[in-house]
Amino acid sequence: MKIPKSTWLPLVLLAYLGVMSYIGYPGYKSGVNSPTYYFGVIGITLLIITLLHFTLRKRERMRREREEKDE
Repeated sequence: MKIPKSTWLPLVLLAYLGVMSYIGYPGYKSGVNSPTYYFGVIGITLLIITLLHFTLRKRERMRREREEKDE
């Protein structure tokens, strides 16, 4: 069974965000980055990934409906 793009792409981006957050944590811990900046970037990125997921789901649904209509 094929995994839909609306599932695998956000999961890959979440994994990337996790790695980048881990890499940036020492900078936050030492005080180089403020908590607002560190958690703000993580929060905005999570919001964008969530919006991407729902947008891709909508596109897949619309494509599926269009294909069913053409049949």
